[in-house]
Amino acid sequence: MNNIRKATVALGVLLAAGMPFVFAQAPEASQSPSAQAQPGQHRTFDPAQQAEHLGQRLGLSSDQLAQIKPILADRFQKMQTLRADSSLSQDDRHAKAQAIMQDSNSKIEGLLNDTQKQQFEQMQANRHNHEHNRQAPPQA
Repeated sequence: MNNIRKATVALGVLLAAGMPFVFAQAPEASQSPSAQAQPGQHRTFDPAQQAEHLGQRLGLSSDQLAQIKPILADRFQKMQTLRADSSLSQDDRHAKAQAIMQDSNSKIEGLLNDTQKQQFEQMQANRHNHEHNRQAPPQA
């Protein structure tokens, strides 16, 4: 696997870290953003780490990073709250998670220049393709 693909996969994991239908975690494991994943669980990423990763990938300025960190922190908190809400059906949880992701991604895009937006959108498309390929049933 080449470095670009590795980075794309890593970003996909970072950006999807809050997706409850992808990440099934025990409540105590989700308390520590850098907790090591146990079998059947996935690691939760710190919003500051996500911002730094985006900063490196997109060449963000320190001002952009400072504005993106609270957006990612807010998304992380909303996803944690959503994950803890056991009253929702899986479909409702999925829809709300997608709405949270879309809202935060729109806010992030609003802070990017045209080149960074193109790169960010490409990263999103790669993440979507990776998730789709991973969830696709095997071909007979």
